Formats: sequence, C-alpha cells, structure tokens
Amino acid sequence: MPSFAFDGSPVPFRDGQTVGAALVAHGTVSWRTTRLEGRPRGLFCGIGICFDCLVTVDGVPNQRACLVRARDSSAVTTQEGTGYAAE
Repeated sequence: MPSFAFDGSPVPFRDGQTVGAALVAHGTVSWRTTRLEGRPRGLFCGIGICFDCLVTVDGVPNQRACLVRARDSSAVTTQEGTGYAAE
C-alpha cells in the first residue's frame, strides 16, 4: 500500500484519497494550529471552503488537506500558524 510521511511517520492511503481523508482514516484528526491562539484544527467542511485543514506538502504551506491528493513518498507536515517561518 502506498504511503506518505506525516511529521516523519508513514500514513498509508488508498488510490484517489486526499491527504485529509488518509489522515483521518489513520486516526489523526488535528494537524494545524490557529495563527493567534494555537488551537488545533483538522477537517471541518471537507470541500475546500473553510481552510481549517491546511498542511504543508513537500515544503509548500497552506495546502488544503481535503483537496490535495495523497501521493506516494510525499512529505506532509503539521502547519503552525500561517506556515511561514517569519510571521
């Protein structure tokens, strides 16, 4: 089964699954914190409208996990705040 790395740990996924769907299926429900208060966030709307599920994929921040297709060997990381080092 293909997998991507999430914060360094492998997450298996099925062909056609999004990063968000794979994370939830793997038992991970939160992978971002809010910019000001550091509150945990994950899937909310699931259709790309709310931006609660933002992750960094292969070094590119602000990717909506509910829309990005999971790819074998991708590196997905938790997003802190805006996803940029200098905020």
